[in-house]
Amino acid sequence: MNIRLFYHSILSDWNHGNAHFLRGIVSELQERGHDVRVYEAENNWSLKNLSEQHGDEPVRRLRSLYPRLPSFSYDPADFDVEDVLIDADLVIVHEWNDPKLVEEIGDARRRYPFVLLFHDTHHRMVTAPEEMAAYQLSNYDGVLAYGETLRQRYVAAARVPRAWTWHEAADTRLFRPRPDIEQDADLVWIGNWGDDERSEELNEFLIEPVKALGLRARVHGVRYPDHALALLRDAGIEYRGWLPNFEVPDVFARHRVTVHVPRRPYTRALPGIPTIRPFEALACGIPLVTAPWTDTENLFRPGEDFLVARDGSEMKRALQSLMENPAKRRTLATNGLETIRARHTCAHRVNELLEIYHQLEPSRPREPARVGPAFVRPDVSFA
Repeated sequence: MNIRLFYHSILSDWNHGNAHFLRGIVSELQERGHDVRVYEAENNWSLKNLSEQHGDEPVRRLRSLYPRLPSFSYDPADFDVEDVLIDADLVIVHEWNDPKLVEEIGDARRRYPFVLLFHDTHHRMVTAPEEMAAYQLSNYDGVLAYGETLRQRYVAAARVPRAWTWHEAADTRLFRPRPDIEQDADLVWIGNWGDDERSEELNEFLIEPVKALGLRARVHGVRYPDHALALLRDAGIEYRGWLPNFEVPDVFARHRVTVHVPRRPYTRALPGIPTIRPFEALACGIPLVTAPWTDTENLFRPGEDFLVARDGSEMKRALQSLMENPAKRRTLATNGLETIRARHTCAHRVNELLEIYHQLEPSRPREPARVGPAFVRPDVSFA
Protein backbone atom coordinates (compact mmCIF):
# COMPACT_ATOMS: atom_id res chain seq x y z
CA MET A 1 0.00 0.00 0.00
CA ASN A 2 1.21 3.53 -0.81
CA ILE A 3 0.95 5.71 2.29
CA ARG A 4 1.64 9.44 2.24
CA LEU A 5 1.97 11.34 5.51
CA PHE A 6 2.10 15.12 5.93
CA TYR A 7 3.56 16.16 9.29
CA HIS A 8 5.47 19.06 10.78
CA SER A 9 8.63 16.97 10.99
CA ILE A 10 9.85 13.43 11.39
CA LEU A 11 13.49 14.54 11.49
CA SER A 12 13.25 16.89 14.48
CA ASP A 13 11.77 16.27 17.91
CA TRP A 14 12.88 19.67 19.28
CA ASN A 15 9.75 20.71 21.21
CA HIS A 16 7.90 18.39 18.85
CA GLY A 17 6.75 15.22 20.59
CA ASN A 18 4.65 14.01 17.65
CA ALA A 19 7.86 12.97 15.91
CA HIS A 20 8.35 10.21 18.52
CA PHE A 21 5.15 8.36 17.64
CA LEU A 22 5.49 9.10 13.92
CA ARG A 23 8.89 7.41 13.71
CA GLY A 24 7.55 4.30 15.36
CA ILE A 25 4.46 4.14 13.14
CA VAL A 26 6.50 4.64 9.97
CA SER A 27 8.99 1.95 10.99
CA GLU A 28 6.20 -0.53 11.69
CA LEU A 29 4.47 0.19 8.37
CA GLN A 30 7.74 -0.22 6.49
CA GLU A 31 8.44 -3.50 8.23
CA ARG A 32 5.09 -4.75 6.93
CA GLY A 33 6.06 -3.90 3.37
CA HIS A 34 4.19 -0.64 2.81
CA ASP A 35 5.64 2.22 0.75
CA VAL A 36 5.63 5.14 3.20
CA ARG A 37 6.69 8.72 2.55
CA VAL A 38 6.62 11.57 5.06
CA TYR A 39 6.45 15.13 3.74
CA GLU A 40 7.60 18.06 5.86
CA ALA A 41 8.13 21.70 4.96
CA GLU A 42 11.76 22.62 4.57
CA ASN A 43 13.17 24.81 7.33
CA ASN A 44 10.15 24.07 9.54
CA TRP A 45 10.03 25.58 13.02
CA SER A 46 11.20 22.52 14.94
CA LEU A 47 13.99 21.57 12.53
CA LYS A 48 15.13 25.20 12.29
CA ASN A 49 15.45 25.49 16.08
CA LEU A 50 17.23 22.13 16.28
CA SER A 51 19.73 23.12 13.60
CA GLU A 52 20.38 26.57 15.04
CA GLN A 53 20.99 25.26 18.55
CA HIS A 54 22.58 21.86 17.95
CA GLY A 55 23.82 21.77 14.37
CA ASP A 56 23.40 18.81 12.02
CA GLU A 57 24.68 16.07 14.31
CA PRO A 58 21.29 15.09 15.85
CA VAL A 59 19.78 14.42 12.42
CA ARG A 60 22.85 12.45 11.32
CA ARG A 61 22.60 10.29 14.42
CA LEU A 62 18.85 9.85 13.90
CA ARG A 63 19.44 8.58 10.38
CA SER A 64 21.94 6.03 11.67
CA LEU A 65 19.21 4.64 13.94
CA TYR A 66 16.47 4.89 11.30
CA PRO A 67 18.37 4.26 8.03
CA ARG A 68 15.14 3.92 6.03
CA LEU A 69 13.53 7.09 7.31
CA PRO A 70 11.40 8.25 4.35
CA SER A 71 11.55 12.02 4.86
CA PHE A 72 10.86 14.33 1.92
CA SER A 73 11.19 18.09 2.33
CA TYR A 74 9.31 20.59 0.19
CA ASP A 75 9.14 24.31 -0.40
CA PRO A 76 5.64 25.44 0.70
CA ALA A 77 5.75 28.25 -1.85
CA ASP A 78 6.29 25.87 -4.77
CA PHE A 79 4.73 22.51 -4.01
CA ASP A 80 2.26 20.75 -6.28
CA VAL A 81 0.70 18.38 -3.78
CA GLU A 82 -1.08 16.35 -6.45
CA ASP A 83 2.26 15.14 -7.80
CA VAL A 84 2.74 13.04 -4.66
CA LEU A 85 -0.86 11.86 -4.35
CA ILE A 86 -1.43 10.26 -7.74
CA ASP A 87 -0.92 6.67 -6.62
CA ALA A 88 -1.68 7.08 -2.90
CA ASP A 89 -3.90 4.59 -1.09
CA LEU A 90 -3.86 6.22 2.35
CA VAL A 91 -3.05 9.84 3.19
CA ILE A 92 -2.81 11.23 6.73
CA VAL A 93 -2.49 14.96 7.40
CA HIS A 94 -1.41 16.10 10.84
CA GLU A 95 -3.03 19.12 12.49
CA TRP A 96 0.30 20.95 12.75
CA ASN A 97 0.20 21.83 9.04
CA ASP A 98 -0.70 25.03 7.26
CA PRO A 99 -4.48 25.26 6.71
CA LYS A 100 -3.84 25.94 3.03
CA LEU A 101 -2.06 22.60 2.62
CA VAL A 102 -4.83 20.83 4.54
CA GLU A 103 -7.40 22.26 2.15
CA GLU A 104 -5.37 21.47 -0.99
CA ILE A 105 -5.03 17.84 0.00
CA GLY A 106 -8.75 17.73 0.70
CA ASP A 107 -9.44 19.11 -2.77
CA ALA A 108 -7.21 16.43 -4.30
CA ARG A 109 -9.25 13.79 -2.49
CA ARG A 110 -12.18 14.67 -4.77
CA ARG A 111 -10.13 13.60 -7.82
CA TYR A 112 -8.14 10.62 -6.55
CA PRO A 113 -9.40 7.47 -4.83
CA PHE A 114 -7.33 7.51 -1.63
CA VAL A 115 -8.52 7.37 1.97
CA LEU A 116 -7.84 10.73 3.64
CA LEU A 117 -7.59 11.18 7.41
CA PHE A 118 -6.85 14.20 9.60
CA HIS A 119 -4.70 13.44 12.66
CA ASP A 120 -5.21 15.65 15.73
CA THR A 121 -2.76 15.32 18.62
CA HIS A 122 -3.27 18.63 20.39
CA HIS A 123 -5.74 20.49 22.60
CA ARG A 124 -6.51 23.38 20.25
CA MET A 125 -9.94 21.95 19.36
CA VAL A 126 -10.88 22.99 22.91
CA THR A 127 -8.46 25.77 23.81
CA ALA A 128 -8.31 27.54 20.43
CA PRO A 129 -11.39 26.50 18.40
CA GLU A 130 -11.09 29.59 16.21
CA GLU A 131 -7.71 28.30 14.97
CA MET A 132 -9.09 24.84 14.21
CA ALA A 133 -12.03 26.38 12.32
CA ALA A 134 -9.52 27.46 9.68
CA TYR A 135 -8.94 23.82 8.71
CA GLN A 136 -11.27 22.79 5.89
CA LEU A 137 -12.08 19.10 6.45
CA SER A 138 -15.20 18.68 4.32
CA ASN A 139 -13.41 16.34 1.89
CA TYR A 140 -11.75 14.24 4.58
CA ASP A 141 -12.98 10.73 5.31
CA GLY A 142 -12.47 11.13 9.04
CA VAL A 143 -10.33 12.19 11.98
CA LEU A 144 -7.82 10.27 14.06
CA ALA A 145 -8.06 11.85 17.52
CA TYR A 146 -5.54 10.89 20.17
CA GLY A 147 -8.12 10.64 22.92
CA GLU A 148 -11.80 9.81 23.27
CA THR A 149 -12.72 13.23 24.64
CA LEU A 150 -11.12 14.84 21.61
CA ARG A 151 -12.90 12.42 19.27
CA GLN A 152 -16.20 13.39 20.84
CA ARG A 153 -15.46 17.06 20.12
CA TYR A 154 -15.20 16.29 16.42
CA VAL A 155 -18.36 14.20 16.48
CA ALA A 156 -20.28 16.99 18.22
CA ALA A 157 -18.99 19.58 15.77
CA ALA A 158 -19.88 17.37 12.77
CA ARG A 159 -16.70 18.49 11.03
CA VAL A 160 -16.08 15.10 9.38
CA PRO A 161 -18.17 12.00 8.60
CA ARG A 162 -16.40 9.81 11.15
CA ALA A 163 -13.83 10.01 13.93
CA TRP A 164 -11.75 7.39 15.71
CA THR A 165 -9.73 7.39 18.89
CA TRP A 166 -6.11 6.64 18.01
CA HIS A 167 -3.84 6.97 21.01
CA GLU A 168 -0.12 7.42 20.83
CA ALA A 169 2.08 4.49 21.87
CA ALA A 170 5.67 3.42 22.44
CA ASP A 171 8.07 2.44 19.69
CA THR A 172 9.32 -0.66 21.49
CA ARG A 173 12.11 -1.15 18.97
CA LEU A 174 13.79 1.79 20.66
CA PHE A 175 11.99 2.16 23.99
CA ARG A 176 12.86 -0.89 26.04
CA PRO A 177 14.64 -1.62 29.34
CA ARG A 178 18.43 -1.21 29.43
CA PRO A 179 19.49 -3.44 32.34
CA ASP A 180 23.15 -3.17 31.27
CA ILE A 181 23.24 0.54 32.18
CA GLU A 182 24.13 1.37 35.79
CA GLN A 183 21.88 3.69 37.76
CA ASP A 184 23.67 6.82 39.00
CA ALA A 185 20.84 9.17 40.07
CA ASP A 186 17.43 9.13 41.73
CA LEU A 187 14.94 10.94 39.49
CA VAL A 188 14.68 12.29 35.98
CA TRP A 189 11.97 14.39 34.36
CA ILE A 190 11.93 14.83 30.58
CA GLY A 191 9.70 17.58 29.28
CA ASN A 192 9.51 21.19 28.16
CA TRP A 193 8.55 24.15 30.30
CA GLY A 194 6.71 25.68 27.34
CA ASP A 195 3.99 28.28 27.72
CA ASP A 196 3.34 28.05 31.46
CA GLU A 197 0.63 25.42 30.87
CA ARG A 198 1.92 23.45 33.86
CA SER A 199 4.32 25.75 35.72
CA GLU A 200 2.37 25.52 38.97
CA GLU A 201 2.09 21.74 38.64
CA LEU A 202 5.81 21.36 37.96
CA ASN A 203 6.59 23.26 41.12
CA GLU A 204 4.15 21.21 43.20
CA PHE A 205 4.79 17.72 41.80
CA LEU A 206 8.43 17.89 40.78
CA ILE A 207 10.49 20.74 42.15
CA GLU A 208 9.24 20.93 45.74
CA PRO A 209 9.20 17.13 46.41
CA VAL A 210 12.72 16.76 45.02
CA LYS A 211 13.91 19.66 47.16
CA ALA A 212 12.23 18.33 50.30
CA LEU A 213 13.64 14.82 49.87
CA GLY A 214 17.09 15.92 48.75
CA LEU A 215 16.97 13.66 45.70
CA ARG A 216 19.65 13.65 43.07
CA ALA A 217 17.53 14.76 40.13
CA ARG A 218 17.93 15.87 36.54
CA VAL A 219 15.64 17.64 34.09
CA HIS A 220 15.81 17.59 30.29
CA GLY A 221 13.82 19.86 27.98
CA VAL A 222 13.65 23.21 26.22
CA ARG A 223 12.01 26.60 26.56
CA TYR A 224 12.87 27.04 30.25
CA PRO A 225 12.75 30.76 31.18
CA ASP A 226 15.20 32.23 33.66
CA HIS A 227 12.78 32.02 36.59
CA ALA A 228 12.24 28.30 35.94
CA LEU A 229 15.97 27.64 35.81
CA ALA A 230 16.32 29.51 39.11
CA LEU A 231 13.69 27.23 40.70
CA LEU A 232 15.58 24.16 39.52
CA ARG A 233 18.88 25.47 40.90
CA ASP A 234 17.29 26.28 44.24
CA ALA A 235 15.97 22.72 44.49
CA GLY A 236 19.35 21.23 43.60
CA ILE A 237 18.03 19.87 40.30
CA GLU A 238 20.52 19.62 37.45
CA TYR A 239 19.21 21.09 34.19
CA ARG A 240 20.62 19.33 31.14
CA GLY A 241 18.78 21.00 28.26
CA TRP A 242 17.40 19.35 25.15
CA LEU A 243 17.63 15.59 24.89
CA PRO A 244 17.27 13.75 21.56
CA ASN A 245 14.40 11.34 21.94
CA PHE A 246 16.51 8.41 20.80
CA GLU A 247 18.68 8.93 23.91
CA VAL A 248 15.73 8.80 26.33
CA PRO A 249 15.88 5.01 27.01
CA ASP A 250 19.49 5.26 28.15
CA VAL A 251 18.69 8.25 30.35
CA PHE A 252 15.73 6.48 31.95
CA ALA A 253 17.97 3.49 32.68
CA ARG A 254 20.36 5.67 34.71
CA HIS A 255 17.60 6.79 37.11
CA ARG A 256 15.52 5.01 39.71
CA VAL A 257 12.23 6.78 39.03
CA THR A 258 10.53 9.32 36.80
CA VAL A 259 7.42 11.46 37.10
CA HIS A 260 4.68 12.57 34.72
CA VAL A 261 3.23 16.07 34.99
CA PRO A 262 0.44 16.57 32.43
CA ARG A 263 -0.26 19.94 30.90
CA ARG A 264 -3.32 21.67 32.35
CA PRO A 265 -5.51 21.44 29.20
CA TYR A 266 -5.25 17.64 29.30
CA THR A 267 -6.33 17.33 32.91
CA ARG A 268 -9.15 19.87 32.75
CA ALA A 269 -10.50 20.16 29.21
CA LEU A 270 -9.46 16.83 27.66
CA PRO A 271 -9.23 14.23 30.43
CA GLY A 272 -8.08 10.75 29.56
CA ILE A 273 -5.20 11.74 27.25
CA PRO A 274 -1.87 10.79 28.84
CA THR A 275 0.37 12.07 25.96
CA ILE A 276 3.30 9.96 24.85
CA ARG A 277 5.73 10.28 27.78
CA PRO A 278 4.07 7.70 30.09
CA PHE A 279 3.96 5.18 27.24
CA GLU A 280 7.68 5.62 26.62
CA ALA A 281 8.63 5.58 30.30
CA LEU A 282 6.72 2.38 31.05
CA ALA A 283 8.15 0.76 27.92
CA CYS A 284 11.63 1.43 29.32
CA GLY A 285 10.81 -0.26 32.61
CA ILE A 286 11.29 2.75 34.88
CA PRO A 287 8.94 3.24 37.85
CA LEU A 288 6.58 6.15 37.26
CA VAL A 289 4.67 8.46 39.59
CA THR A 290 2.16 10.76 37.94
CA ALA A 291 0.42 13.94 38.93
CA PRO A 292 -3.38 13.60 38.69
CA TRP A 293 -5.00 12.69 35.40
CA THR A 294 -8.13 10.63 34.90
CA ASP A 295 -7.68 7.43 32.91
CA THR A 296 -11.21 7.52 31.54
CA GLU A 297 -10.44 4.96 28.83
CA ASN A 298 -8.82 2.35 31.09
CA LEU A 299 -5.55 2.42 29.20
CA PHE A 300 -3.55 1.46 32.29
CA ARG A 301 -3.91 0.03 35.77
CA PRO A 302 -3.32 3.03 38.06
CA GLY A 303 -1.71 1.89 41.29
CA GLU A 304 -0.23 -1.15 39.57
CA ASP A 305 1.43 0.19 36.42
CA PHE A 306 2.28 3.51 38.06
CA LEU A 307 1.51 5.45 41.23
CA VAL A 308 -0.81 8.47 41.24
CA ALA A 309 -0.18 11.44 43.54
CA ARG A 310 -3.17 13.70 44.13
CA ASP A 311 -1.07 16.57 45.48
CA GLY A 312 2.49 17.53 46.30
CA SER A 313 2.43 15.81 49.69
CA GLU A 314 1.38 12.51 48.13
CA MET A 315 4.07 12.88 45.48
CA LYS A 316 6.67 13.34 48.19
CA ARG A 317 5.47 10.25 50.06
CA ALA A 318 5.32 8.15 46.90
CA LEU A 319 8.83 9.11 45.85
CA GLN A 320 10.21 8.48 49.32
CA SER A 321 8.55 5.05 49.39
CA LEU A 322 10.08 4.10 46.06
CA MET A 323 13.51 5.35 47.04
CA GLU A 324 13.40 3.14 50.14
CA ASN A 325 11.90 0.04 48.53
CA PRO A 326 13.73 -1.49 45.52
CA ALA A 327 11.23 -4.38 45.38
CA LYS A 328 8.36 -1.93 44.96
CA ARG A 329 10.25 -0.22 42.15
CA ARG A 330 10.75 -3.55 40.39
CA THR A 331 7.08 -4.48 40.72
CA LEU A 332 5.89 -1.18 39.24
CA ALA A 333 8.38 -1.43 36.40
CA THR A 334 7.35 -5.01 35.59
CA ASN A 335 3.63 -4.18 35.62
CA GLY A 336 3.98 -1.08 33.48
CA LEU A 337 6.11 -2.86 30.90
CA GLU A 338 3.61 -5.72 30.76
CA THR A 339 0.75 -3.33 29.94
CA ILE A 340 2.71 -1.54 27.23
CA ARG A 341 3.72 -4.76 25.50
CA ALA A 342 0.17 -6.12 25.69
CA ARG A 343 -1.72 -3.03 24.50
CA HIS A 344 0.30 0.07 23.65
CA THR A 345 3.03 -0.49 21.09
CA CYS A 346 3.26 1.10 17.66
CA ALA A 347 2.43 -2.34 16.25
CA HIS A 348 -0.92 -2.17 18.06
CA ARG A 349 -1.59 1.28 16.62
CA VAL A 350 -0.74 0.19 13.09
CA ASN A 351 -3.20 -2.68 13.46
CA GLU A 352 -5.85 -0.13 14.44
CA LEU A 353 -4.93 2.17 11.56
CA LEU A 354 -5.17 -0.59 8.97
CA GLU A 355 -8.52 -1.67 10.36
CA ILE A 356 -9.80 1.89 9.95
CA TYR A 357 -8.45 1.99 6.40
CA HIS A 358 -10.23 -1.21 5.47
CA GLN A 359 -13.49 0.13 6.91
CA LEU A 360 -13.25 3.06 4.53
CA GLU A 361 -11.53 1.56 1.49
CA PRO A 362 -14.52 -0.32 -0.02
CA SER A 363 -16.62 2.86 -0.14
CA ARG A 364 -14.03 5.12 -1.75
CA PRO A 365 -15.24 6.73 -4.96
CA ARG A 366 -13.18 5.44 -7.83
CA GLU A 367 -13.34 8.34 -10.23
CA PRO A 368 -10.89 8.30 -13.14
CA ALA A 369 -7.55 9.66 -12.00
CA ARG A 370 -4.81 11.26 -14.05
CA VAL A 371 -2.65 8.60 -15.66
CA GLY A 372 1.00 8.60 -14.79
CA PRO A 373 3.45 7.38 -12.18
CA ALA A 374 3.84 9.10 -8.86
CA PHE A 375 6.96 11.19 -8.72
CA VAL A 376 8.68 13.78 -6.59
CA ARG A 377 9.20 17.14 -8.20
CA PRO A 378 12.85 18.19 -8.72
CA ASP A 379 12.43 20.85 -6.05
CA VAL A 380 11.30 18.25 -3.50
CA SER A 381 14.45 16.65 -2.22
CA PHE A 382 15.05 13.63 -0.08
CA ALA A 383 16.07 15.19 3.23
